[in-house]
Amino acid sequence: MSEPTFTPDTIAIPSALLPSDGRFGSGPSKFRPEAARALAERAVDYLGTSHRKAGVRKTVAELRAGISQLLGAPDGYEVLLGNGGATAFWDAASFGLIERRSHHLSLGEFSSKFVAVTDAAPHLAAPSVRAADFGEAAPLETVEGVDAYCYPHNETSTGVMLEVRRPAGDDEALVLVDATSAAGGLRFDPAGCDVYYFAPQKALASDGGLWIAMFSPAAVERVERIAASGRWAPAFLDLKAALDNSRKDQTFNTPALATVFLTVQQIDWVNGNGGLEWAAERCDRSAEILYGWAEASELASPFVAVESARSRVVATIEFDDRIDAGDISAALRANGIVDTDGYRKIGRNQLRIGMFPAVEPADIEALTRCIDHIAERLIG
Repeated sequence: MSEPTFTPDTIAIPSALLPSDGRFGSGPSKFRPEAARALAERAVDYLGTSHRKAGVRKTVAELRAGISQLLGAPDGYEVLLGNGGATAFWDAASFGLIERRSHHLSLGEFSSKFVAVTDAAPHLAAPSVRAADFGEAAPLETVEGVDAYCYPHNETSTGVMLEVRRPAGDDEALVLVDATSAAGGLRFDPAGCDVYYFAPQKALASDGGLWIAMFSPAAVERVERIAASGRWAPAFLDLKAALDNSRKDQTFNTPALATVFLTVQQIDWVNGNGGLEWAAERCDRSAEILYGWAEASELASPFVAVESARSRVVATIEFDDRIDAGDISAALRANGIVDTDGYRKIGRNQLRIGMFPAVEPADIEALTRCIDHIAERLIG
């Protein structure tokens, strides 16, 4: 093998190989330029106006109705929203949804953070936890003495995907599903959970700082019952306040109006093209391209070994020790292809690729060609 003659910053990828758009981040993710242009057109009558007046409340109503349509909300399910993203929602859930003790599937960085929240809450018992190694899934099993089951639909840090379902034999506990990187890109049975919560900076192609959640009647009842019990919660994290305000098509405090608007643009785009099934099919095509390339590669392989657990929206690709994935990512960035780095806390030789609905499957294919081009020059 000859010595390489290139460094990451000196590799020029021919324009014919480049994707039409170089954004492959796992969040914030690529948003559609058409959405940004639509926001610019509303700069004088929407931005800079009160979130409690008709203009913004109409947009919030569109968001709530669009999410219900996109996710196929069963009768009686309600869409709530509030500020702070999924991280804030974990805190809110510890006050307003979990009564005594929760059970968690911990599959990576983000699912473990919810465990840390409930473990630190002084008013809750220590959580039950079933952990899995990075890149693996843990089974959902019935646990005695818990009133909430908590797990991700898609673990963003590792690219592991789980089925949304209830544990067999427990009809009383709530099921809380973190769908931050899944909502709007992965198929699921909405009746399989009581709270399907997410932030819009991934599959919904918007900015962060907002949480959105679809609540079952049982979850609504739980929120109202805990609030009536007198349990204290900070006003910012009060789910009863979020419920009451959402029913008025507003939030407890001022949201980022641009985030709300961009989220509606993505929801309308997906619903107008065929809804969740259409979006999931786009993600499937991208996943088939990327995983198929990795399986055929001499240098790369899918990090998640079990095919059925491989995410269709966030793919983690592992490289052998002949090449540094960080060098690949640096060379891609030097050519305008960004945010392909592996998740930092996993600490492995990986790239992580967002394959959300806004990403063109053809651009995923172009990305694989670019990686091959870089690898040929780095290895020598």
